[in-house]
Amino acid sequence: MRHGKKFNHLGRKSAHRKAMLANMACSLIEHKRINTTTAKAKALKQFVEPLITKSKEDTTHNRRIVMSRLRQKEAVAELFRDVAAKVGDRPGGYTRIIKLGNRLGDNADMAMIELVDYNELYNAGKPAKKTTRRSRRGGGKKAAPAVPPVETKATNEEE
Repeated sequence: MRHGKKFNHLGRKSAHRKAMLANMACSLIEHKRINTTTAKAKALKQFVEPLITKSKEDTTHNRRIVMSRLRQKEAVAELFRDVAAKVGDRPGGYTRIIKLGNRLGDNADMAMIELVDYNELYNAGKPAKKTTRRSRRGGGKKAAPAVPPVETKATNEEE
C-alpha cells in the first residue's frame, strides 16, 4: 500500500531523482531562474524551499544540512551569502512557477521556476513597504503654513 506517499517520482530511481533535484537546485541558486518541465519545477519547489529557509539562519549545522542536500560548495556559499540576505524578511514562498506552454519536441508542459525576490519586473509594480508609527499623543499632521499667492504683474503689450 502507498498511503501518504504523495511526492512525484519523476520516472526515476531515488538516487537519480535526488541527484537531479540537487543539480537543478544548484542551477536555480546560481542563475536565479531556470526553464524545465512543470512536474520537475513543482518537485524542485518542494526540494529547495526548505533549504532556503535553513539558509536564513547561518549556523554550521544548517550549512552542513544544506551541503548534504546540494553537494556543491559554491552553491551553498551563494545561498547563504546572497539569497538568504535577499529573502530574510519573507516568511516563505521563495520561488515562483510560471507556465510557458508546451515543448515543441515532445509536447511536454514547460515552466519557468525563479526566485521571487530576484525578478525586477514583478517587484517594480509594488511600492516599498511603508512603516508607519502611530502615537497616542495626538501629534497628527500639522497644517502647512498658508503661503500667500504669488503676485504677477500684468504686462501691457502696447506700452
